[in-house]
Amino acid sequence: MIDIKLIRENRELVKENIKKKFQDKKLSLVDEVYNLDLEYRECKSTGDNLRNDKNKLSDSIGALMRDKKQDEATEVKKKVSDIQKEIEALESRESELESKIKDIMMVIPNIIDESVPLGKDDSENVEKERFGDPVVPKYEIPYHADILERINGLDKDSAGRTSGNGFYYLTGDAARIHSAMLSYARDFMIDKGFIYCIPPFMIRGDVVSGVMSFEEMDNMMYKIEGEDLYLIGTSEHSMIGRFKDNIVKKDTLPITLTSYSPCFRKEVGSHGIEERGIYRVHQFEKQEMIVICEPEDSMDWYNKMWAFTVEFFRSLDIPVRTLECCSGDLADLKVKSVDIEAWSPRQQKYFEVGSCSNLGEAQARRLGIRCKGEKSNYFLHTLNNTVLATPRALIAFLENNYNEDGTVNIPEALRPYVGNKSIIK
Repeated sequence: MIDIKLIRENRELVKENIKKKFQDKKLSLVDEVYNLDLEYRECKSTGDNLRNDKNKLSDSIGALMRDKKQDEATEVKKKVSDIQKEIEALESRESELESKIKDIMMVIPNIIDESVPLGKDDSENVEKERFGDPVVPKYEIPYHADILERINGLDKDSAGRTSGNGFYYLTGDAARIHSAMLSYARDFMIDKGFIYCIPPFMIRGDVVSGVMSFEEMDNMMYKIEGEDLYLIGTSEHSMIGRFKDNIVKKDTLPITLTSYSPCFRKEVGSHGIEERGIYRVHQFEKQEMIVICEPEDSMDWYNKMWAFTVEFFRSLDIPVRTLECCSGDLADLKVKSVDIEAWSPRQQKYFEVGSCSNLGEAQARRLGIRCKGEKSNYFLHTLNNTVLATPRALIAFLENNYNEDGTVNIPEALRPYVGNKSIIK
């Protein structure tokens, strides 16, 4: 959510930003909220003047009563009563206007960084850099579900009976590698100086609306029936929510945290839940990193964070590339975002395994995350990035370490987590 002052002082900048995001249907909201804000401030000013008048008149009643000027005191009391009615009407209108302004401000997109490439959707995202050689072996790489079944690692049929489409059982070596990757991701981030956390896996509605847009919420979140609770789609939600309404001490910045959680997503409007595979599912596990920092430091942290993910995947012998999200593909709260994509030798193309985002002060403004400054409190910047999301990373691991004889190599970094095994047979 942007600062209302920006709309007061530079409506054209806000409109131009909306055009860059190809959301022209929202252009009228800028003038609408500008006019509502004008009325709100006029109501507030009028109300303040009336309260001042009321206080002066109220103070005079005692003196009139002492001077036995009963009629004049009665007349003043009537004026005070009439002013109070006006004040109450204004307060009611103020509250109504404040609610309308907030609702509109929640859907006006954040101002994107000048470096973000312009484009309508994800088809116009821009490749930035490749890391590792995208090898295509001379032998065929099977579909990942087939690899998993050959090592007795996947059971989707049983999961379909217990839970429905979009769920799965991982077993044996596949389950062990899955857990090993998460454990390694945890330790990898701890070694980078991040504090390890396990957050709540459910959050309240006011936290959900603070960390994401309403459209994202409807498409992603599972709501607990009869409760003001949602299952998290990523631990970023509860990790950022942890600082809701906090005044963060300056000497604690930057706050660098890495968190594990299961994640639950409806995947409404997605390309479809996979019938056989585990690329797009309702339930997965994730190691996340979040940073809360000074505004001037957020771009430096943004570049550090995505680089950590690249380093992590390269340590598993998985080639990756970074793909910068264009303006039309940025969620409304984001200032800048880059996807990390892993190489698929089977498909001979890259696929998304993580995403790094700088949200500026948008989440902090919604959630009230501030720092005490010399003159006044100010909003901090928040960032999040995927270290590892399984089972997508498991797919990348299987394809890039698959051998012609059907075995799967285990990279050296993972071996301490699987009893020093070097191969899956």
